[in-house]
Amino acid sequence: MLPPFTLDADGATLSVRVTPKASRSALTGVVPLGNGTTALALRIAAPPVDGAANAEVVRFVAKQLGIAKGKVTIVKGETARVKQVRITGDPAVLAAALQALAAG
Repeated sequence: MLPPFTLDADGATLSVRVTPKASRSALTGVVPLGNGTTALALRIAAPPVDGAANAEVVRFVAKQLGIAKGKVTIVKGETARVKQVRITGDPAVLAAALQALAAG
């Protein structure tokens, strides 16, 4: 199974599947997507209204990786459950952190 992220020279792109309006924000594992790839499954406490859930995704991912929120942006899927999240930084450091995150 492929990891839910790809690395490049400037950082990483992470696939996430978001479930909004959860009782609390949490990572629930790695889920397969229909196209043969995977995504991190996130439960997000914020509702999908006025970008609140997207802001919480950015905050949650940054907190889990121990980086600034400014280094995390949603680049695709702002209105969808499956999103592509861009993370800028050292690819080697991000690879280790993302592998640990995906492992649970």
